[in-house]
Amino acid sequence: MKKEEIHFGYEVYESDKELNAGDVSLLKQAREITQKAYAPYSKFNVGAVAILNNGAIISGTNQENASYPVGLCAERSLLASAAMLQTNVPIQTMAIAYHNLNGSSSKPASPCGMCRQYIAEYESRTNQPIRLILSGMDGKVFVIEKAGMLLPLSFGEGDLK
Repeated sequence: MKKEEIHFGYEVYESDKELNAGDVSLLKQAREITQKAYAPYSKFNVGAVAILNNGAIISGTNQENASYPVGLCAERSLLASAAMLQTNVPIQTMAIAYHNLNGSSSKPASPCGMCRQYIAEYESRTNQPIRLILSGMDGKVFVIEKAGMLLPLSFGEGDLK
């Protein structure tokens, strides 16, 4: 028997005031776009904004549905749009923010498992890691250099061969 471990690090900022100007701009846009989320059931509005290698900006919000499994997360909404509007253009950085209308929005929230899988596949298909900026409407900010780090031992294209 051999024991292996997986570790990853990420940066923690006390607030967006510690970020560089480009990251502040992207995060500000993600926070603003939460207003366009359709989340009448959870009241948990999520916005995602990404900058692509060609400088294009793509955004997405969560879209809920009374039949809960039919809903769409902000991250997958953004990635589907990017795949269609900017085919095969890698994403440099994605900022994800949320506004919890039922409570606090002051600590970072991480993408759900389904979104982690979707992001990992997107990184693989464009052959470039996606840097993540995670935050609420204020408070701490997490920066993760490679989104795939959130899904170690992920299932991917190679597993189907």
